[in-house]
Amino acid sequence: MLGIHQGKTAALVDLAARQSAMLPSFEHAHRELQSRGVNLPLKELYRIAGQLGAQALTRRKRDLLDYRAGLVLAGEELKGKRVACCIDAGKSRLRRVTRRQKGKGKNKKQKRRYKADWRDAKLLCIYEIDHKGERVRGSRPWIDGTFAGPDEAMELLAYHLHRLGAACAEVVVFLADGAPWIWERLEWVVGRVGLGEEQWQWVLDFWHAAQHVSAALAHLPIEAKERRRLYRKLRKWMLGGKAWEVTRELRRLGQEHGVEVAMEADLAYLEKHEDSCRMDYARYRQRGLPIGSGAVESAIRRVINLRVKGPGLLWYEHNAEGMILLRAAALTGRWQELVDNVRQRFSTDRRIDLKWASPDLRAQLQADAEIQPPSPQVKESQQPSRRVA
Repeated sequence: MLGIHQGKTAALVDLAARQSAMLPSFEHAHRELQSRGVNLPLKELYRIAGQLGAQALTRRKRDLLDYRAGLVLAGEELKGKRVACCIDAGKSRLRRVTRRQKGKGKNKKQKRRYKADWRDAKLLCIYEIDHKGERVRGSRPWIDGTFAGPDEAMELLAYHLHRLGAACAEVVVFLADGAPWIWERLEWVVGRVGLGEEQWQWVLDFWHAAQHVSAALAHLPIEAKERRRLYRKLRKWMLGGKAWEVTRELRRLGQEHGVEVAMEADLAYLEKHEDSCRMDYARYRQRGLPIGSGAVESAIRRVINLRVKGPGLLWYEHNAEGMILLRAAALTGRWQELVDNVRQRFSTDRRIDLKWASPDLRAQLQADAEIQPPSPQVKESQQPSRRVA
């Protein structure tokens, strides 16, 4: 009733976990708490932050189970608003135990062994935009992430859009780089959330497209000054809605200098997204839509790189994912909202379960929503081609 769990008051858990999430390491949080007169052992600080992170993950899993069962009502926070959704992934090193320890201290008979692998943390960033395509001042974004597969990450995006009421938004724009795992699943997300045909738009991040233009030009045997001039010209063409002319000009230059084969990877990237109408930047700017995914790039740096990723940092998966949830809530000003939701959920059921419920999540979700997402080849062929137009 008082929020005292395992001998720790709610105020102590709030303070210790928040400091652990905001500061760059547990050691910094330990020193900060000592300066405030809170003398906690370092291991106890680990336990407090890890316990709250595990509770936050369990609360999110229970919400997802309710969402799959159709028990989550659509909210009204995004009703009538213009919304941007950015998706990307950041890497972190996770440890995996390959052999358990036997015994302790002098009686230890077998040492623990583990492997450390780089894993992608899929990060989602949802925020409100104005009629210029910029984030509304004073608004707070919603940031979430997971180390699970792409299907789980896109279900998480669909869940957040549903609970926030994106189906009643004025427009929802999806921004991402060229990762296939994102574009292959966005139509499924749209159908799952219930967005109308004219209500949503997907946009390839302009700066990723410009990077591939620069990479293609790097193969040309020309002077650096001329290469910079061509890059500025082609980038201006892309902003003016002439993506097809950009790819055609790059292919002509490749044939002229005999380096078309070396440029093929970058040309295929640009042509693929141009054919799928994801590079019509002039129309996007005219409609007041953003053309860059800098919001999620910044979120990856602030949430993952500055806390979870670092030299010598090896996390267990559930600890790292829990820390991502805590840090995202603290940085976006939604800490109290997260803590209140966790306490409400655990007031009746204090069991912790961190694993995803279904091994065949994609098939189950498709059956529930009665939506069959098309394959990447079929999907792209259904998109109107700007060359034909």
